[in-house]
Order: sequence, then C-alpha cells, then structure tokens
Amino acid sequence: MKRPIRLGISTCPNDTFAFHGLMTRAVDWRGLEFEVDLLDIEQLNERLLGPASHAFDVGKVSFHAALSVAERIVVLPSGSALGFGVGPLLLAAATDSTPRDATQVTLCPGKHTTASLLFALFHPHSTRVEQVVFSEIMPRLLSRSADFGVCIHEGRFTWQQQGLALVEDLGLRWETETGAPLPLGGIVASRSLPADTIAAVQEVIADSLRLALADPAAPLPRMRAHAQEFDDDVLMEHVHLYVNDQTLDLGSLGRRALDELSARAAAVGLGSGARLEIFPG
Repeated sequence: MKRPIRLGISTCPNDTFAFHGLMTRAVDWRGLEFEVDLLDIEQLNERLLGPASHAFDVGKVSFHAALSVAERIVVLPSGSALGFGVGPLLLAAATDSTPRDATQVTLCPGKHTTASLLFALFHPHSTRVEQVVFSEIMPRLLSRSADFGVCIHEGRFTWQQQGLALVEDLGLRWETETGAPLPLGGIVASRSLPADTIAAVQEVIADSLRLALADPAAPLPRMRAHAQEFDDDVLMEHVHLYVNDQTLDLGSLGRRALDELSARAAAVGLGSGARLEIFPG
C-alpha cells in the first residue's frame, strides 16, 4: 500500500503485550507501514461504527460492535480476547444486592462493548444503565454513586481487595448457557483493504504475539504506561487470562463462539443479523 495502515488497539494489558513487537518494529512489517493509536475500547468501537473515512483500517473492537458492521469487516484469526473464565464481572457496592428496579444504577463500560451486551442479555430492564469509561466504574462503586458495575480489564483481579461484592460472573453464565467460550473482542480489518494486505497484517500481528509469548518481560514497560493497575503480577495475570490458544488462532472454537454471540444478539434486536467472517473466509 502507498499509505500506512491505520491501526487502532486498546490500552488494556493484553493488547499492549501482544502488539509490543509490532509497535517497536521488533518484528518484520512485511513491506507495510503502520500508524498506531491506543484508545479505550469504546472509543475504538465508536471509530468502527462511525463514518468509514474516520474508521481504522485494522483495529481491536468489541465483537458486539463488530456485529453491527459485519458486512464491511473481516475478523483476523490472531489477536482476539476470547476464552473460558474471561468474562466481565457484575459487581456491587453493597453485599447481598441484586439488580431489580429503575431506582438502581448500573455502570457499563460503553454501549457497544460485549460486557454491555451480556448485561442486557442476562439482566434486561432491571436497572437504569449508565455508560462510562471502564476506569470510572470501580471508583464510582466505592464512592456509592452507583449500585452496580460491569467490570472489565484489571479490575477483574482487584475487586476483592477493594471491598466490592460479586453479584455474578457474566462470563461464567455465558459459558454455562452456551457451552462456548466468551468472545469479548478481536482484531478486524476493513474489507476495502486488498486481500494480500490483510494477509500480511495478520502475519505481522501473529509474529508480534509469538514474540511477546517468547519474552513476556519485554512488553511490561509499555503495559505499565497504559494500565490502570501498575502491579506487574496483576498485569501478567491479565495476560495469562486473556492471551490463550484462541488469541493465536480463533479456529473452530472461535467460530462457534462468534456464531452464538451473533444469534443471541439478533434475538434481542442487536447487531445487523449478518454473520462475522474470519479471514480468509
């Protein structure tokens, strides 16, 4: 390509871990050039769902958001956050609390996130929902300015030491009901890119991920720079949970999970109804 690939990834530790090799050019860019932006996941979703001229060529997005534009993107086999035991947690400011009526407030990390979709699927019309940046959720619960919060990223590992209460593991409920891993987010590419360019991007991402797995300590400074939690053990616990076999290659298990998510979203009127396609199809 004559112009750089516009690449957007999230600031969460699994992305800064996986893309460290690409961002430092420690892996071969295979004749491509990249312009990389790091944003909150909902900002990435909004770029995907906005005007095509504003969107990234390749970017990390929630699979919930990807369902809305399935006709104009493909999912890359590498780079996804998908698996068992990886789901968001529904937390409460007080113990023995249950979402039940509109006098209560539940904080979600963005209307297009898969976390918000899970809350809508499992607790429909139960409370008033407010959409906030994910990093605001736990502080708002601790200050008692909200009743519940759908917690993602590092907070999944630190909620107990902050004195919050677990209402439900939404990912575990998904697994129990579907028997499939939970597809949180993945790397998507615009169908406007030539197929050989998409293939080269996929190989660069896979190379970057393999490099990080071979030397897990190398990405830590970059992970710390963008994380909400600075403890290295917590950051690596995050990586160990969200970077797994399906991150390297979605495969048939990933295909089944995406089909299940598409069907359930369509059943409640969310998404375009189109099936997400994993490159090369």
